[in-house]
Amino acid sequence: MTAQIIDGKAFAAKVRVSVAEHVATLKAKGVTPGLAVVLVGEDPASQVYVRNKGQQTVEVGMASFEHKLDASTSEADLLALIQRLNKDPKVHGILVQLPLPKHLNSDLVINTIEPAKDVDGFHISNVGLLGTGQKSMVPCTPLGCLMMLRDHHGSLAGLDAVIVGRSNIVGKPMAQLLLNDSCTVTIAHSRTRDLQSVCRRADILVAAVGRPEMIPGDWVKPGATVIDVGINRIERDGKAKLVGDVHFESAAKVAGAITPVPGGVGPMTIACLLANTVTACCRSLGLPEPAGLTA
Repeated sequence: MTAQIIDGKAFAAKVRVSVAEHVATLKAKGVTPGLAVVLVGEDPASQVYVRNKGQQTVEVGMASFEHKLDASTSEADLLALIQRLNKDPKVHGILVQLPLPKHLNSDLVINTIEPAKDVDGFHISNVGLLGTGQKSMVPCTPLGCLMMLRDHHGSLAGLDAVIVGRSNIVGKPMAQLLLNDSCTVTIAHSRTRDLQSVCRRADILVAAVGRPEMIPGDWVKPGATVIDVGINRIERDGKAKLVGDVHFESAAKVAGAITPVPGGVGPMTIACLLANTVTACCRSLGLPEPAGLTA
């Protein structure tokens, strides 16, 4: 068996087209969705992410507001900026790029964002709403995974899903989203007993543990759909290479479908950030939510 490759780049491009269409409709009503991104410090990876987010925000027709602060910025000054953005009617989505410098309390910063503008879906109110099956802002990476799974399977009802990884950013919200779509869900992790047997029973296997190539092909159920969230930089044959949490070559021989790394889940994260911003804008105005862009 050779797995079908789930092309995240192509899927993300379709999501951005849909977002752009919704933005155009909102602009015709006199509203331009706005996304504010706050970057504290000069972390190279964060700078790249923020630049890409800003570029894609503008490309779909939305307003982009970038706030780049020194690494020494005080917590009081950062919180004051967030409060100003909370009150700004031109800003519908707020994202504070993580990680923050160590002297800043990330939980406090995230929970200062107005929940309706929390397009990362990390505010404790959004976590609680998602966990109880209510309308919320959904974290971007799990939302992207859900979109790809729905596109591939149609209905997910009754499928056995295993998520390897229990982070607040991916593992836990991914489990809740799949439960909401009527999957039978197991959250596994590095301390799960007989992890390979747990993985082998999954119709949907989501790897989000942050360990390069931890899951080999013989842990994958034949015909399963494998969503590899991991992005790990390793050295191989003297060259830097990006790999996922799944050993792609061996898993692709067994799985029915699989996301590659790079080019799988990664591109969907920013696309879903844009989708969340449009959703937040529509909710703020009492307009119908954009079809196909929400959980």
